[in-house]
Amino acid sequence: MAKSGKTIRIKWVRSAIATPKKHKAVVKGLGFTRLNQVVVREDSPSIRGMVNKVPHLVQIVD
Repeated sequence: MAKSGKTIRIKWVRSAIATPKKHKAVVKGLGFTRLNQVVVREDSPSIRGMVNKVPHLVQIVD
């Protein structure tokens, strides 16, 4: 993971079926393969930016 050791847990909460191709690419880029899946990623500006592009599809889990 990151050198700082900080991570973020992200959950895919809404289907990307009727979304633009760019949104589907962001969801895939975050590493999701199925709905309601939770992934752990490093807390970096690039990951935060990806989450901010699709806030209607994913949420940050505490």
